[in-house]
Amino acid sequence: MLAQHPGKTRIVVIADRNLLADRARQLGLPLELVDFSPASAAPDQAGVLEVLHRDMTEPAVAGTLNPANSRYVLDTLSTAAQGCLAGTFAAMVTAPLHKGVINDAGIPFTGHTEFLAAQTGTPQVVMMLAGGGLRVALVTTHLPLKDVAAAITRAGLEQTLRILHRDLRQRFGLAHPRILVAGLNPHAGEGGHLGREEIEVIAPVLEALRAEGMDLVGPLPADTLFTRTSLAGSDCQLAMYHDQGLPVLKYASFGGGVNVTLGMPIIRTSVDHGTALSLAGTGRIESGSLTAAIELALELVKNNLQPQRHRDTEENA
Repeated sequence: MLAQHPGKTRIVVIADRNLLADRARQLGLPLELVDFSPASAAPDQAGVLEVLHRDMTEPAVAGTLNPANSRYVLDTLSTAAQGCLAGTFAAMVTAPLHKGVINDAGIPFTGHTEFLAAQTGTPQVVMMLAGGGLRVALVTTHLPLKDVAAAITRAGLEQTLRILHRDLRQRFGLAHPRILVAGLNPHAGEGGHLGREEIEVIAPVLEALRAEGMDLVGPLPADTLFTRTSLAGSDCQLAMYHDQGLPVLKYASFGGGVNVTLGMPIIRTSVDHGTALSLAGTGRIESGSLTAAIELALELVKNNLQPQRHRDTEENA
């Protein structure tokens, strides 16, 4: 969590303080934990971490999944989201979690994004990953490939593009974002010979939104959209499904990419990788993506505080 304080950004961890202390001792890290209070001053010295304590159900063993602690995990997420809505926190940054162990506890769960959308009362969110000079957003996320085509509707695509366009302006400070939109089928449908979704769904939505002033290019074949020539001058790329866009993004930036959830009334970033259970407790993890997620959250907070200044500056340049 990021809490704003005059002249200083406060990083607050929502977790069981005993877990953090035990892990620091295990790894030989000189760490001092202090309880977070919005009214207190931010710590000034290195090696001090502010913690908003939440009790685990059972002690954690590094690298071992325990369904008994699933509700604890969701409680930390809920606390963070509600703190952002209340203004206690300016943004939240999430670490990876294992979806399967949440479901093993008998709790229906499809991922951070869907959970946080419910917490914030957001009817539709957009997943975007940023890194390696790319910003790749998705129309559909965690769906079997056989279900993707049916899930891409005119209404859904239009709303995705409206959210994406708005947040690129307000969160990222881009006055006139240029968005490249992929087709669904190989060769963007080859004029209808390889599928008609481009003709019947995607192109009509793009035409309607272009008439409103959005700078949209497509539908483009995905295999040529991600070439240097096509990417030049674009601000974001919209893929129709998870594995159409993210392999390219992760090839360009894995270990330093950031997952951003668009459309919510709060700022949320996350790492671009999974739990890596085999590395838990070893001290051999790579923290590049977490650092990038924190840095991007800080940037989005600053843009969100002065969105009009960013738009006016670019429009008058």
